[in-house]
Amino acid sequence: MTDLMKVTLTRDAPAAHWGKADVTFSNDLVTIHLQGEDELRQIQQAARKLRSQGLSAIALEGELWDLDSQWAFSQGFATAKSNPDIRWTGDDAVKTELKNRLESASFARHLINETPENLAPVKLAILAAHWLSEIGGDKVTYRIIEGQELLEQKWVGIHAVGRGSERPPAMLELDYNPLGEDAPVSVALVGKGITFDSGGYSIKASEGMLGMKCDMGGASTVTAALGLAMKQGLNKRVKMFLCCAENLISGHAYKLGDILTYKNGVTVEVVNTDAEGRLVLADGLQAASATGAELIIDAATLTGAAVMAVGTNYNAIFSPSSEVLAMAQEKAAAVAERVWPLPLDPWHREMCPSAYADTANSRPMKGGGAGGASNAAGFLWHFVSPEAKWLHMDLASAFADAPNGLWAAGGTTHGMLTIAGLLQD
Repeated sequence: MTDLMKVTLTRDAPAAHWGKADVTFSNDLVTIHLQGEDELRQIQQAARKLRSQGLSAIALEGELWDLDSQWAFSQGFATAKSNPDIRWTGDDAVKTELKNRLESASFARHLINETPENLAPVKLAILAAHWLSEIGGDKVTYRIIEGQELLEQKWVGIHAVGRGSERPPAMLELDYNPLGEDAPVSVALVGKGITFDSGGYSIKASEGMLGMKCDMGGASTVTAALGLAMKQGLNKRVKMFLCCAENLISGHAYKLGDILTYKNGVTVEVVNTDAEGRLVLADGLQAASATGAELIIDAATLTGAAVMAVGTNYNAIFSPSSEVLAMAQEKAAAVAERVWPLPLDPWHREMCPSAYADTANSRPMKGGGAGGASNAAGFLWHFVSPEAKWLHMDLASAFADAPNGLWAAGGTTHGMLTIAGLLQD
């Protein structure tokens, strides 16, 4: 690195001539003045200011920098156009952890920010598999099921959502096994990998469609989390399922009124082709359940209702188990990420009724009506083994449509650290 600007932290107020400034400059030194509560948020905001002023390479210096504060700075300093160029401070263990986090987050950001034309469903599956194979070597095996083969294996949700595109849908089945051939699967991960979402025949407005390259944020987040956990020395068997498709309109696209019969026998009436994420996740959750994993975690940019409920600084979490919710909250707090539980009761499974099938994939109204995020989680519950502990993450904070005080435009990777922590538990 060259021409590094040094950045330090202080809890002292700035000199009077700086007024109420929270960032001050002196030659080649920048000082971030921490005031009041939520210092990590202040640090991330300061990093965004520095990056917006043209700084691209910095060195963190001083005793107040720890693992969490340096990571918060890097999150604010990252942009869609380039990775942050940061010289970390601290001991070797801290520097190694930050390096691993940044490599994993950068991989996820690259996927999320890639153009839809350059990231077809099969390519998403291949990139995820190759990256994890580079980390895990012969501990990683995988296969990619695509196109008509999905239908032959009764993965009807991924096939239906993706059949409107000329580029075939795909499911990635990946096995990370450091313990030996017959080891039990401890955790199964499921990620929504919609590489572009037009809404299908329930077509989105142009402004709502513009950011829909991010609709594979769940797939990129669980992939990055698994990769990070592997870099951290994960010593348990984990299987991962990415449900990849483009939701487009054509003469082959699925339609409102269609009925899908899933592998577990549940029939689903399609009442909204823009509620496609839950249709592909249903396949992934059944595959995850078949592994016998004690814990199943799915992550998805699933509903606008979650964004309305928790905003864009939190991810919404759901589980029938209060124990699982508490565990997720604990892991998120430990890595300075934000999650918030929303309601999920047995009756949420019945909140999308159909006169023609066991359930519908939504309710026939804008956004699925009141309680849309919980109703979506209730739909997913139909496809989860009752023996497994299950956590559903609705990634309200995975993507910034426009730059703001905390994030540059694009993927945030918020949620990666929480899932990685759950894998290590």
